[in-house]
Amino acid sequence: MNRKHIIALMTFMAGLSYTAGYSQNITQQQEPFKGVIGKTLAESKESWTKPVTAPKGAPNVLWVLLDDVGFGATSTLGGVISTPTFDTLANEGLKYTNFHTTAICAPTRSALLTGRNSHSVHEGGFSHIVMSAGFPGYDGRIPSDKGTIAEILRESGYNTFAVGKYGLTPDEDATDAGPFDRWPLGKGFDHFFGFLGSATDQYKPDLVEDNAHVKPDGRHLNEQITDKAISFIDRQQKANSGKPFFLYYAPGATHSPHQVAAQWSDLYKGKFDKGWDVFREEVFSRQKKLGIIPANAVLPERNPNIRAWNKLTDQERKLYTRFMEVYAGYLTYTDHEVGRLIQHLKDIRQLENTVVFVIIGDNGASKEGTINGTIDLQRAASAKLSLQESLKHNTEVISEIGTPDAIQGNYPLGWAQALNTPFKQWKQDADSEGGTRNPLIVYYPKGIKDKGGIRTQYGHVIDLLPTTLEYTGIKAPEYIRGIKQDSIQGTSLVYSFDNAKAPSRHTIQHYYIFGARSIYSNGWKAALPYHPDLIDVANNKEGLAKNYTENVWELYNLNEDFNERINLAKKYPEKLEELKALFEVQARKYNLYPYITWDDVYNLRLHKNY
Repeated sequence: MNRKHIIALMTFMAGLSYTAGYSQNITQQQEPFKGVIGKTLAESKESWTKPVTAPKGAPNVLWVLLDDVGFGATSTLGGVISTPTFDTLANEGLKYTNFHTTAICAPTRSALLTGRNSHSVHEGGFSHIVMSAGFPGYDGRIPSDKGTIAEILRESGYNTFAVGKYGLTPDEDATDAGPFDRWPLGKGFDHFFGFLGSATDQYKPDLVEDNAHVKPDGRHLNEQITDKAISFIDRQQKANSGKPFFLYYAPGATHSPHQVAAQWSDLYKGKFDKGWDVFREEVFSRQKKLGIIPANAVLPERNPNIRAWNKLTDQERKLYTRFMEVYAGYLTYTDHEVGRLIQHLKDIRQLENTVVFVIIGDNGASKEGTINGTIDLQRAASAKLSLQESLKHNTEVISEIGTPDAIQGNYPLGWAQALNTPFKQWKQDADSEGGTRNPLIVYYPKGIKDKGGIRTQYGHVIDLLPTTLEYTGIKAPEYIRGIKQDSIQGTSLVYSFDNAKAPSRHTIQHYYIFGARSIYSNGWKAALPYHPDLIDVANNKEGLAKNYTENVWELYNLNEDFNERINLAKKYPEKLEELKALFEVQARKYNLYPYITWDDVYNLRLHKNY
């Protein structure tokens, strides 16, 4: 072997050692040199790296993820609150009514972006130091071997953008000093505009663009992120690269604080005067007529923590109604901003080539507003107030609800159950469909044949990544940036796009959020409730979860009782034990150990230095 052959071989091997495991269509890493390097140009042969391109005809991809929206909130699913954009997308696409989240925000988002269960990607709780723990399932740091949809698509020829709420950057990394590997740009996005935490003021957000904090301009955050998303797309289209784009549009809405201009909340003046009991009944009736729920379904009883509307005082009704008017306006405004984005895609002739996935909520409606609702920083002191004192305070500042001054704005508990119609319970309750079931819309004019079709196949947020990859013709990579990847845990839903009667392929799914847990298997579900005191939880008060009992598991046959009204634990103890054993298998496999509860979170917090 002569010198030029040796040099060429060494160059090739050096490149091979760096890019081993990559296939050409899933990486933007430097290819191995395939030419010949001689001593002179005449003895050498050039070789050029080919740019990575997406599969021919691959569509743009838009993921929309709302925050804290109950199953029965939107007009799309039979609710009272007008959401014409979502209605249109659903009526021209598909509605998945048996789709699930994790019951709380950061675990849902991590599972969605990675296609893997939240504890597997270290997001069993949050990335906030006060809500995390030093164990693999809870440290809030997504490992590099659990690549995101953005990393996969960017290395497959897509431009990747994200706007709105990210929620997965550890607090200690979230300054302008970084490190930035767990910021959105470190997880595969070309550009980001939004906030890194779990919640932010909608008029004075903790705003970030790419890898730096920036000053907000005073407009509502929904408007700002929509403008920025449009800007990202327009700049990409102007470049005329022929590349498709992926946009992750995740507004802070409708998480607290509920803040929105009066023009939107005023649309609902007087609309909720009948109260939450009538609201539930009317929504339940519409859901049946629309085929969203079974015709023989029965509405669960009102939660015992919630009083009947007709038993409330005039003062309470006036206050609680105003909370709901503001929330409804906030949700309708959010739909409007999504509509602006959709209309822009239509105007630039990209909508027909964009597959759109809309998840209406990262969990069920929020119970964090407690009994009387929350408006301002008085919430932080409300643990020291009686219910009557907090009612008095909220009544005194009722005019602030929905305004920039409502920095903790959230509706009362009664509206949470109403917005979760037809289910029991709410956000954080991983044992209940009320915490975990959120609708999914799939829209793609070129590919969806059954316009307005309803799909009842079981699904979970980990399914959206493999669904997207299959539909765009992209294989999950074995390596990303030189790091061997763990397997994808979700199940693609593409099989059900053209077949409403296809059997569910996602047959087992576990849930665990700070004590509340459940396991689903082929239509059966075992659940262990963990319901801390509703007032104390919201205010981080000592003495949580006095009604928690380790052995009080429940059992439901969701094929016959989809909204968990009939507990079959005593009737089928063998089935319950089988599912409990299955849950333990899942717990060991997916990093759920050690089981950390709300009590543990509080106790761990006492031992941390801030």
